[in-house]
Amino acid sequence: MRAIVFDQPGGPEVLRVANVPDPIPGPEDLLIRNFAAGVNRADLLQRRGRYPPPPGESEIMGLEFAGEVLQAGPKTAGFKTGDRVCGLLAGGGYAEKLKVHHRLAVPIPDHFSFEAAASVPEAFFTAYENLFTEGGLGAGEAVLIHAGASGVGTAAIQLAKRAGARVIATAGSEEKAQRCRALGADHAINYRAEDFACRILELTGSAGVDVVLDFIGASIWDRNIEVLKPRGRLLVVGLLGGAKASVDLSKLLFRRLRVIGTAMRGLPLEEKIAITDRFRERVLPDLAAGRLQPVIDRVFLMEEAPAAHERMENNLNTGKIILRL
Repeated sequence: MRAIVFDQPGGPEVLRVANVPDPIPGPEDLLIRNFAAGVNRADLLQRRGRYPPPPGESEIMGLEFAGEVLQAGPKTAGFKTGDRVCGLLAGGGYAEKLKVHHRLAVPIPDHFSFEAAASVPEAFFTAYENLFTEGGLGAGEAVLIHAGASGVGTAAIQLAKRAGARVIATAGSEEKAQRCRALGADHAINYRAEDFACRILELTGSAGVDVVLDFIGASIWDRNIEVLKPRGRLLVVGLLGGAKASVDLSKLLFRRLRVIGTAMRGLPLEEKIAITDRFRERVLPDLAAGRLQPVIDRVFLMEEAPAAHERMENNLNTGKIILRL
């Protein structure tokens, strides 16, 4: 089979298409003919040598897939050859074939293309788990979603709005801010044009927000804390702005704030299955009915993987970048 690989860490130019051995599925696995894969920040880190896959997982990049079942293992249930499925992986998505535990595979809605299906798992799983399972976001609460035009951001805006929350998003341009509003954000702030913390306090009458979904990390730590209400929750899911911050613990203590860090790639199988089950029950029906929409920025061919990575590194995308395999 063909896969996108690299021989040594580096920039997008190190990516190339090569022939590699087919995966060998276990008795509880599905063998998938993969047609599309989402591009994620984790892939960029792995390409740079800064985010290796968990032990025992595929060295090939790619954390989500969309394809057809080629073979179902003897200890699988509910799937047959030809079924269209998508889901999360710890690695292996940038390849024409992959293996996945059958409990991690999700049926693709009939009207979805493979590209649309590949844009769902990382974005909607991450958004749902952080906003609701970890963050406890409820109807009537206010949420700040950073990087609102990213794949996870576009999913989070829709999920939060559908849950009855007041949604404030940040984005790096007025064009991206407008797209956030179109997806349901009550307010969208161009963080390059104004200080998001001052604007949020103005919008909320100095009250702040109940939940912050943050992909940036250290560089905006103080402002995230500043805009949280008492008992507010800060969900840290990315470190684009650095990993080390100076923390005033008194603010956490006296305002009873909670800081929660999450990363799904290295979770035990049982936890990943539980996350997938929640998605299948609580999010997939809305996607299938069109009440939630995956947002695709651009689809690249397999041979164009360097350009796909470069587009993400330059923060040009609104929604998901997809590789067609």
